[in-house]
Amino acid sequence: MEHFVNREDELSRLRGCYESDDAEMVVIFGRRRLGKTQLVQHSLNDRDDAVVYQATETTSQLQLDEFVDVAAETFPGITEIKQNWEALLGYLSDQDAIIVLDEFPYLIDADNSLPSVIQRLWDHRLQDTAGTLVLVGSSISMMEEATLLGNSPLYGRFTEKLDLRPLDFAATRAFVPDDYTSQERVFAWGIFGGVPYYLDGVDLNRDLGTVLTEDVLSQKGYLHNEPEYVLRTELTDPNRYFAILTAIAAGKTTSNEIAQAVGIDGKQISTYTQKLERLRLIEREVPITEQKAKSRRGRYRLLDPLFRFWFRFVYGNEDRYERLGKDAYEAVIEPELPDFVSQDFEALCRSALPGLYPEQTFLDIGRWWYQEHEVDVVGFSTDGTMVVGECKFTNAPLDYGALASLEEHAGEIRWTPDSGGNVDTKYALFTRSGVTQSVQEAVSDRNDLQVFDIGDVTAHA
Repeated sequence: MEHFVNREDELSRLRGCYESDDAEMVVIFGRRRLGKTQLVQHSLNDRDDAVVYQATETTSQLQLDEFVDVAAETFPGITEIKQNWEALLGYLSDQDAIIVLDEFPYLIDADNSLPSVIQRLWDHRLQDTAGTLVLVGSSISMMEEATLLGNSPLYGRFTEKLDLRPLDFAATRAFVPDDYTSQERVFAWGIFGGVPYYLDGVDLNRDLGTVLTEDVLSQKGYLHNEPEYVLRTELTDPNRYFAILTAIAAGKTTSNEIAQAVGIDGKQISTYTQKLERLRLIEREVPITEQKAKSRRGRYRLLDPLFRFWFRFVYGNEDRYERLGKDAYEAVIEPELPDFVSQDFEALCRSALPGLYPEQTFLDIGRWWYQEHEVDVVGFSTDGTMVVGECKFTNAPLDYGALASLEEHAGEIRWTPDSGGNVDTKYALFTRSGVTQSVQEAVSDRNDLQVFDIGDVTAHA
């Protein structure tokens, strides 16, 4: 069953464009597998004035022929129009049609003058119609070059921009079985994230070991080559990028660590990391107390959990898993999985903070670190309250040492509330496996300390 969930805002904005009496140009972009095509199709339910053309990698003439064939089903008169993009798009706009050019980068590949043609049409003809032109693309770099950057032909001309991102944790509930425990939901989230194509394509009614063995580890698996496919569609020379992503997945998170692991000059690494950031594959984090542009303590992380899994466990190890067969998951993956998922559990704890502390209005929520000291969850509130949290996604209960460490590190965080008063610190312990007796006693004795289990986190993330 194909699910379509949690895109109400995007649907509303799209339908608003369709119903507008003015000309509209919409740009929809985002990395592959996020459901851009499904979003457009869903938005057009019950409409009979739309032409939806999904481009393929072929010649410009074949694309024009295919476009006319598709458009003629709704607007038969188009067959009498001269077969070039300017004439065809102009004709349909005069009919106040909704024109969707899906996989727009393929059209640019075949005819790089197309963005300029659309620019000319928009400036001199389309704005006098009530037509809607929707440009959809998965190649973020090409969509930026054609529509979003300052020197692009269509810059400043689109009336709506939809930047599609992965679904949030709450929305993924539609993809997992109803009888999933909170823990099972976190494991699924920590491996497949919020990408509809992944969640919809694997059968999560099976146990996780079977899913990973058959769909990811096996060379015949549904998602076995997925990260490689995505990267090779975006990057002309992906090998060095593969090495960088492998290094980050292995825990090399600073520029210097990555450069040393890959074997390139430290001054060159930013060229590659900036490209990967633009493609939404990695993110540079800084401590919550610092400004991103100025901080020298940035750390990189892979944004997509499946990419993190693939580069940590699969890439370069295919022969090993083929040799181990059905034993691969139990022998290699299962022992390390809680540690692997812990990073995403921490992110869920940060997302849950406003719901767990409804009396607070948080200005910023993030992480803090200095050298070897780190606090997993930090929230700065408008009333001068600082909530600090420790997350443990282990089989062992969270012990008093973790609380003592949290208190020590919290004292090192330098934050001055806007009010200028003293900081009121509250402590939060997030745990998968409960807490020890000594921590329970501390919670009973104090009003500045709370414990949240995995159910609390998943209910509010």
